[in-house]
Amino acid sequence: MTEPAVEAATVTFMAHRNLLFTVAYEVLGSTADAEDVLQETWLRWVGVDLEQVQEPRAYLVRITTRQALNRLRTMSRRRETYVGPWLPEPLLTTPDVAEDVERADTVSMALMLVLETLSPTERAVFVLREAFGFDYAEIAAAVDKTPAAVRQIAHRARQHVHARRPRQATSPTEARSAVESFQHALQTGDLQHLVDVLAPDVVCLADGGGVRTAARHPIVGAERVLRYVQGVATKAAGTIEMTLTSINGDPALIAYVGGELDGVVSIAVREGKITGIYYVRNPEKLARIARGVPVRLG
Repeated sequence: MTEPAVEAATVTFMAHRNLLFTVAYEVLGSTADAEDVLQETWLRWVGVDLEQVQEPRAYLVRITTRQALNRLRTMSRRRETYVGPWLPEPLLTTPDVAEDVERADTVSMALMLVLETLSPTERAVFVLREAFGFDYAEIAAAVDKTPAAVRQIAHRARQHVHARRPRQATSPTEARSAVESFQHALQTGDLQHLVDVLAPDVVCLADGGGVRTAARHPIVGAERVLRYVQGVATKAAGTIEMTLTSINGDPALIAYVGGELDGVVSIAVREGKITGIYYVRNPEKLARIARGVPVRLG
């Protein structure tokens, strides 16, 4: 490829980079793997005769989706031996993502966990259709299926997701208030405010990846979660600091113990009640958080 052609390919790629990263991340749940997919996409893109490409955006998404699917199938085998619960890598997001309720919903930790229960193809189809509004023909080209088959896959995936995660009816103000109650409980040991906002069936998941200490199994129910939070607060008394931020488009907390980054606490809120607490402690998933650079999603 000539130098002008490479420059043209670069301009086009960078114009769609945020979109491609978001597609890869929502399919994979890992920023490191999403970045690798983007690198693979770029290498294939610069080898394409751009004069033959009618829709660069759709073409780039097709390459990205195929590379993400290949990687997801490999990752699925790795996760079978993962120590404890596996949580998606937390994503520090810009304020504009949180302000766009529909956009934030597509990358929320709660939804990302539901997507983990889909097959690789179902996940890719759901992301492309529900999050980005691609038509069935475009998705079919990306996942190597017929449009009719994609329509059926999309319907099945949508039903699966909605059955496991009803749409949240929570305002940003309610979500922030619930997160602040959790922050207050951990930093002071005063659990009363937290009692008022925990849903009876709240679930707490902690991901240490076998590197850091974390609960090996889900903690279910308000009473058990309260005991767990109380134990954490007692153990870290006087040393824990929590910073309110935006993770995956939702209000969340970055935890520091003794001045060192300890993890990220993402909290799912529905109708003013905390329904999910997701604590990522695995250092391998905190590299982007440590750099403190928010991501602008496509």
